[in-house]
Amino acid sequence: MTTYPDKKILGVCAWLSQKFEIDVTMLRIIFVAAAILGLGSPVLIYLILALVKP
Repeated sequence: MTTYPDKKILGVCAWLSQKFEIDVTMLRIIFVAAAILGLGSPVLIYLILALVKP
């Protein structure tokens, strides 16, 4: 089982940032902004990714 040092809740943003080599803070800001603005369904996507990630 892989551990992510920047893990906050489920580790999805830390996992994605490590996988795509982008800043974890920027990714978290994007997820929160998308949730607030109602763009797509970021909460559902976050939960699905939490189930899919290794």
